Amino acid sequence: MAIAFVVLLAPLLLLLPPSASCVDVRFDFASFSFLNLTLLGDSYLRNGTIGLTRETDVPSSSAGSAICTLPIRFLDPETDAGAASFATKFSFSVTNPNPDSYGDGLTFFVSPGNATIGSTGGYLGLFNPSGNGSGGGNGSIIAIEFDARLDVGLGDPSGNHVGLDVDSPISKASVDLTPYGIDLKSGKLITAWVDYHQNVTMLKVWLGYTDVKPKDPVLITTIDLSKHFAEYMYVGFSASTEGSTEVHTIEGWIFQAFSSPAVANTTPSVPRNASGGSWSAIPAIPIADARDSPHRMLGLGLAIIGPATFAVAFAVLVWVSAKKWLEKKASKEVFKSEFLKGPRKFSYKELSSATRGFHSSRIVGNGAFGTVYKATLPGSGLTYAVKRSKQAHQSKKEFMGELSIIARLRHKNLVQLEGWCTEKNELLLVYEFMTNGSLDKILYRGQESGTSSMFKWSQRYNAAIGIASVLTYLHQECEQQVIHRDIKTSNIMLDANFNPRLGDFGLARLMDHNESPVSTLTAGTMGYLAPEYLQYGKATEKTDVFSYGVVILEICCGRRPIDSKDNKEHKLVNLVDWVWRLYSEDRLIEAADSKLNGEFDEGEMLGLLLVGLSCANPNCAERPTMRRVLQILNREAEPMAVPKKKPLLMFTSAASFSMKEIVSDIEGSTVITISTQI
Repeated sequence: MAIAFVVLLAPLLLLLPPSASCVDVRFDFASFSFLNLTLLGDSYLRNGTIGLTRETDVPSSSAGSAICTLPIRFLDPETDAGAASFATKFSFSVTNPNPDSYGDGLTFFVSPGNATIGSTGGYLGLFNPSGNGSGGGNGSIIAIEFDARLDVGLGDPSGNHVGLDVDSPISKASVDLTPYGIDLKSGKLITAWVDYHQNVTMLKVWLGYTDVKPKDPVLITTIDLSKHFAEYMYVGFSASTEGSTEVHTIEGWIFQAFSSPAVANTTPSVPRNASGGSWSAIPAIPIADARDSPHRMLGLGLAIIGPATFAVAFAVLVWVSAKKWLEKKASKEVFKSEFLKGPRKFSYKELSSATRGFHSSRIVGNGAFGTVYKATLPGSGLTYAVKRSKQAHQSKKEFMGELSIIARLRHKNLVQLEGWCTEKNELLLVYEFMTNGSLDKILYRGQESGTSSMFKWSQRYNAAIGIASVLTYLHQECEQQVIHRDIKTSNIMLDANFNPRLGDFGLARLMDHNESPVSTLTAGTMGYLAPEYLQYGKATEKTDVFSYGVVILEICCGRRPIDSKDNKEHKLVNLVDWVWRLYSEDRLIEAADSKLNGEFDEGEMLGLLLVGLSCANPNCAERPTMRRVLQILNREAEPMAVPKKKPLLMFTSAASFSMKEIVSDIEGSTVITISTQI
């Protein structure tokens, strides 16, 4: 219907005055919103203020940019005097919780594209080592840099300077700010004024700690920027750090582009000093003559338009309606209605915006399926985790498998599926975001940052119970049994209260209870795979139990399934073998994670270690069911007897299959790559 309306009015629009040219553009943002900005990289909005680099107490590298969504006409190729002049005023601050960790700087820039993001460090989040930022378009990137770091290789005059850059971080002109009493790293709010007048090809920059424009500029340079303009350009800000905790913010922004001849006419009547929202040598936007008003032109257009327009509009309306009906029908054929009772379909546009164009800074994890991004939806501020497929054929199959399985599951220890998207040949799953990341991260990657010490014994024991509960649900309480096939610490997420949530059903399989397992080639992660699964490729609930046993030992010991920790010969050690050896030597308590500093219940530790060993028994027939495990952990059943020595591997009749059966099953199966991430 909207398209039909546009078609109906198209001839009328031809009679209206042309769109605003470079002489008529002005905007004033006292505060910012997602409606008028495009955020890229690490930039964000908070309380109407733009943050360009991430807030962190740990020195890191960060880059972000914020771009006005409105394209501005800077050049009219049809006229000789068609290049714009412009002026802008904005306030910014550079704060640093760790003054010893100094960073880089920020820029105000004009770019031919609206996707401008560059490298960290001296490239200011705007340029790249091989060229300018990925802005696109035919013009150049023009920037005023406010650089708080001395980079001799880029010709910086000091670690406190302002400069003019064109397609390079090496400035065309720059000046040290120290003699002017301006310290970019002071943490104070600094106001900047930038004026460029095309008629005299001159650019000036003022800086001050108040809202009153200083009498003298800090930078004056003569340059013809019209040579670098594209017809339409975008304006915005960028910043970067490299090994620093600096934070760059923008508070308030006014911008105006105007024609150069008007400047010459109005300059004498404008005071040299401007304050508040006033501008130096900037004309007011012209008001159209009432005799040429759009209403008069619209009336004339309505008198001219004939019935042919209505016929075209009707035809377009029918075509659009038919297309939508066909799309809905096709969508229903791909995604069954039972899949969609809970999750909703997201648009690619909103997920792209929420992940800042799937920027690398938003990546929170990687796996066999693809990449996981942190997504914050504009407006609502809701945060999700978005899984993006690698686009391989097998990934699409896993995508459909994960969607069909998890959409019908409901358990407090499952990561909740919120939605999905299949636009632009993408395969995207949207989950609720887990604040504390993965169990893998908290156990191992947390060792460097110290967050692993926050994962107390009570929380670890609770994690063991939670995963046992959800596996009991998947194996025995669902309408169809679900075999996960990839139980590991990186697939177990932790919410804000460290409660465990099992996720990643890309390798899961559905089957009826008491049904014989279906064979495929082995899928999963080395170190978590049961011996019979490696031998025959038969996934059963007992293969999930084995993987769960390995996870339990990791929770207790703080060691990876295959590790070289404390091994003088630097040989890889199997975690199950190591714990079983300590148990056989009556030293089982020594397997406890040293990072707990002895702060655990010894009885619970020993009991959980024995549960882990019983689940990781090489013989699948000797492993408990997950229901039995849950009862033991809840002290509703007696612990299982665990032999002192690790049993020898035996393939019982329940687990063995004829060679003819194996070959037959494998020939009809799909190859799934084994993940070797351990």
